[in-house]
Formats: sequence, structure tokens, C-alpha cells
Amino acid sequence: MPVPSADEPEPPRRGRSSAVLARLAAWSTAVANLWRRSLQVRVGTSTFVIAGVVVVVIGLLLVDKVASGVLQAKRDSAVGQAKVGLQIARAELFDKSVQTAGDVQSAQQGLQADLTASGTSAGLFSIVLVPAGGNLDASATVPERLRSLVRSGNLAVQYAPVPSGSSGTLVKGLIVGEPVEARTGSFELYYLFPLTAEAQTIDLVDRTALFAGLALVLLVVIIALLVTRQVVGPIRLAAETAGKLAAGDLEQRIPVRGLDDTARLGRSFNDMAGSLQRQIKRLEDLSRLQRRFTSDVSHELRTPLTTIRMASELLYSSRDEFPPALARSVELLRAELDRFEALLGDLLEISRYDAGVARLESETVDLRGVVAAAAAANEVLATRHGTRMIIRQPDEPVTVDMDSRRVERILRNLIGNALDHGEGRPIDITIAADREAAAVTVRDYGVGLKPGEAGMVFNRFWRGDPSRSRLTGGTGLGLAIALEDARLHDGWLQAWGERGRGAQFRLTLPRHAGHTLMSSPLPLVPPDLDEDIEPAPDIDTDADAKAAP
Repeated sequence: MPVPSADEPEPPRRGRSSAVLARLAAWSTAVANLWRRSLQVRVGTSTFVIAGVVVVVIGLLLVDKVASGVLQAKRDSAVGQAKVGLQIARAELFDKSVQTAGDVQSAQQGLQADLTASGTSAGLFSIVLVPAGGNLDASATVPERLRSLVRSGNLAVQYAPVPSGSSGTLVKGLIVGEPVEARTGSFELYYLFPLTAEAQTIDLVDRTALFAGLALVLLVVIIALLVTRQVVGPIRLAAETAGKLAAGDLEQRIPVRGLDDTARLGRSFNDMAGSLQRQIKRLEDLSRLQRRFTSDVSHELRTPLTTIRMASELLYSSRDEFPPALARSVELLRAELDRFEALLGDLLEISRYDAGVARLESETVDLRGVVAAAAAANEVLATRHGTRMIIRQPDEPVTVDMDSRRVERILRNLIGNALDHGEGRPIDITIAADREAAAVTVRDYGVGLKPGEAGMVFNRFWRGDPSRSRLTGGTGLGLAIALEDARLHDGWLQAWGERGRGAQFRLTLPRHAGHTLMSSPLPLVPPDLDEDIEPAPDIDTDADAKAAP
């Protein structure tokens, strides 16, 4: 087997084939997308196909009918010529001898002249005269089947090639044959009619029908496209206007002209847009008023709260001199004042987020230190619940561009929430990082969450169990503020929970400000679910009430 030379490499056929297939795939994808997106393309293509099929069917029927009519007319004229020429042929051949070749030849020439002079509408023709049962010359093209019919005494017709002009070129033709009786025997007389003129007529009809059909299809497609454009144009304009309204440009409206259905649609759309604008403006005004009211009330309550705080501190410092019942009341008053002050602070913070004035004070900080500070801030609460906090962290620093105050507040809320609902079981705090993100998970093994509650825990003032006492709970805004703090860092704050198996919250932050998170270094669903976990006991509301300070 010959080995290909290194100087003559084989052409990369596979590479060319792959490139062609790739181009075909791209082209087919583009056509499919255009078909799905454009109503005009679908209507135009459908109209072209349907109109093309109708025109083709009607054109074929019309052309076939015209061709049949032309050929039938030629056939009738040819038969009429044969019938007229029968008497002339009988007179010419009456005294001719079928046995004498000279008589037959002279009779054919005379008969050709007499028949041509008869002047019928059959057109040009030539004749072939042969004694009955005789042999035809080489130039004759009369089919044997036709001769058999003529010899049996019938006038017969058949389409067959005939010689045309002096060159004798065979063309499509019609042959009419009839028997002629003479004194000395019978003759076979054949009329050879060229169908050249009829073929030209039929070709002209074919071309006319083709061009007329194409013109008709194109005209129908153009009309369909114009009509579709009149319908699609307002729809596209409405879609563009709706997109601008959705983007916040509430002043956009559809220009309305006329009194037709599209104009009525435009007016209805504009009325709807105006109603939406008024409703949105009213809601914005209400929201602005609500935010201002919350902020004003929070600020106005600061002054009386300060006075009450001073009085309560004075009473608290002298509680040892009071009777036991009064001393307990002073302790409860001080605890509720602490909670009320925290609620005012949270209301002020959430109002800043609502007003869009919250700002980051970002700096590069080791996330491990922030987690440790948040855990230390909850040490007293952990001691009260008898809960041990376990922190798992890498040995190397986990630096993150963040506002450490806000991130520590997020973690304090998550750890405090885990301690409140962990039923005294250990709390796992895990830190991990990769090149793009850092994450902290807070895992408890308490009551957990019901299906659907993981997305509701960040709602303001949401309570998992409304029957539970609020005496030991927070303000109801902690997780909502934590979620806003995470979003301010372009981070994620997510929750997972399962009834009886605890809950886990995951905070994910980009390590560098301005980066977009694509993934988290820690999973949201804990990997220890396959381990046997002792179900959490039912919630005891009385115990919650007794645990209040």
C-alpha cells in the first residue's frame, strides 16, 4: 500500500466537514429563533406555502385543461380533414391500380395537392398513401397498431412522431388514417399533422401560468406582510412601551391615531398605564410617609425613653431596699426597657434601609476575629441555655472587604437565634473560604423549620410559632436587618431547616468589594443529615416564660 508523502499531506476533510456542519447548525438555529420571535415571518411563510400550493394545484389543472382543449381541437380538425378528403381520395384513386407503383406515387402527389387546396382548418399536413397491406417506405412513421385499425376498415387516430419540413426531423404529431376503396382494390391513406404550433401554444400557456402564479403568490405574500405589519406594529409598540414602564419610566404612553380596534387597544393600554402610575405614586407616598413616621416616632421616643431609663436605673440600684415583689417588678421593668431600647434601635436601622441611606464602611478584616467577637457577645446567653458553641475555622486568616460592625451584627443575630431555638444542644459555627468568597454557617439541632418557613424567617416580625412567648425573644427585626446587611455587602444570607433536625443559616460574602458571588464555599444543607440526630423536644411555652429575665 502506498504511503502518503510528507510533501503532499492529505486534505483535512474532517475539519472542513465539521466547519460546514457548524455553519449549518448556526444557520438553522438563527432561522428557528427568527421563526419563534417574528409573527410577520410566520405569517409570511405560511401564506407563501399555502398560496404556493393552491396556485400550483390550480395552475396544473388549468394548464392541463388548456392543453387538452388545444389537442382536442386539433384532433377534431384532423378528423374533419380526413372526412372531407375521403371523397376527394375516392375520386382520385378510383381508376388507379394498387399493383402499379407509378400509379400509387402519382396518385399520392395529386391527392396531396387536391387535399391541400380543400382549405380546411386542420393546418399543414402531409399524406402517406400505401396499398392495403403494402409496405411503407423508410421515411414513413405510421405505427403498426394504427395500420391494423385502418386495415380493419375504421378511421383511426393516434399521436406519434411525424417528419417536419424538408429536413424530415421528427416532431410531436397526430396521424389520422382511413381506408379508401378503389376499382382495383383498397388503399390506406394517412394524414400526418405536425403539432409544432400546438406545442408552442401549450408551452406559452405553461410559461404564462408559471409567471402569473409566481406573481400571484408574491402579491399575496406582500399583502399578507402589509396586513400583518399593520397588526404587529401596534403590538410591538405596546410591548416596547410596557418594557419601559416595567423599567420605571411611568410617563411612557402609546400614540393613538384613529378609531379602529388598535386605537381602542392603545387607549385602554394608556388608561391602564395611567392607573398604574397613580397607584404606584400613591403607594410610594404611603411608603415614604410610613418610613418618615417610623423614623420620627423612633426619634421622638428617644427623649422619654432616656428619662424612663434614668428613673429605672435609679430604682434598680435601690432594689435591695424594696420588698421582694417590688424588687422583682423593678428588674422586669429594666429588662423590658432594654428590649424596648433595642427595638427602637432596630426600627431606626430598618428605616435607614427603607430610605436607601444605609452606607458601608468597608475595610479588610479577618473574618475569624469577627466571628469570635460575635460568639463572645452571646456567651452570657449560651451560659443561660447551657449550650456549648463550637467554632471550626481554618488556621490561616480569612480576610474580607467588609463593614465589620454590620457583619458582626449579622453573626450575633444568627448565633442568638440558634441559641434560642437550639434546645440546649451544641451550636456549630463553621468558617470556610476560597479565592472568591468566604462563608460562615451557624448550625443548631433544635426544633428546626417547617417546609416553606426557610424563606419566611427573614420577614419583619415573623414568628415561627405565634403561640410562643415574646418574653425571651428579640425585636422581630433581627433577621430582616441581617438580610439587608448581607445584601449591602452583595452577599447571601440563606436558611435551611427541617422539623426535628434543626436549622442552619449560611452567610456568604465576596472577599473583595464589588465582586459578584457565583458560589459559596460551604453547603447550605448540612452534610451530617445522614447521622442519627435525637429529635428535639416539644416547645414548652411555660419554660420560655420562666426563662425571661
